[in-house]
Amino acid sequence: VQLQASGGGLVQPGGSLTLSCAASGFTFNSYPIGWFRQAPGGEHKGVACISGINEAVVYSESVKGRFTISRDNAKNMVYLQMNSLKAEDTAVYYCVTDLTRQCPTVTSHYWGQGTLVTVSS
Repeated sequence: VQLQASGGGLVQPGGSLTLSCAASGFTFNSYPIGWFRQAPGGEHKGVACISGINEAVVYSESVKGRFTISRDNAKNMVYLQMNSLKAEDTAVYYCVTDLTRQCPTVTSHYWGQGTLVTVSS
């Protein structure tokens, strides 16, 4: 199982950024994929999750209405479109799966390497 996150960078407050996660090594469309983040000095926290076949989504309250998670099962890709970015969104973002039918948690086994998003003027 491999997860490769990319797309991070420096963006001004109010700006937008799209993260990508390339997955391989498992039956991609069968399992939920989640995005987690870890702010400097903070703990890993769930941001969004998208299920496999029916693509149901769930968001944390802190990003609801600003972030959109999506997936392309034909390309084994998951995306996180981030709009109206705030300084508190600064973090390393990870894509995660648990190879179960449930959204991943902080104790899930399979994590990508992370991509840094910095929101600053």
